[in-house]
Amino acid sequence: MTPVSSTAKKSNRRVHGPDPVDVHVGARLRLRRNLIGMSQEQIGKASGLTFQQIQKYERGTNRMGASRLYQLGRLLNVPVSWFFEEMPAAVGGKSQQGLSDNEQAALEDAPQNDSQILQRRETLELIRAYYRISDPKQRRKVYDLVKSMAGGAE
Repeated sequence: MTPVSSTAKKSNRRVHGPDPVDVHVGARLRLRRNLIGMSQEQIGKASGLTFQQIQKYERGTNRMGASRLYQLGRLLNVPVSWFFEEMPAAVGGKSQQGLSDNEQAALEDAPQNDSQILQRRETLELIRAYYRISDPKQRRKVYDLVKSMAGGAE
């Protein structure tokens, strides 16, 4: 067997694109950053990085090490494990199959899975607007209205 140099390994990675796990972790970083309303620049400044580096992490172009994940988790107030939650089975390996894994017809223009839903700006704006409703009774009415319009689907 011929040994493979580290240069060959790196160039092979570029040909195939970013690792799907790095893309998932980056998407979770972007999701959390957006949920708490921070910009790439703010996260970068707080962690001693440039916004371009945060951008590369979010795209999965650059891989984050354990210490960087730990640092960003503390900054974003989430455990390191949070970055790996909701990883699709195709990315993270086999998972247990449940009833919700059965094939269903997709709606037009609808995200294909929950992680895609949470990454949409529209979803984040809706969540922020919902929680700006100060009266709990009014907020519950909005919740009930949206559920009834969606046919009660969860």
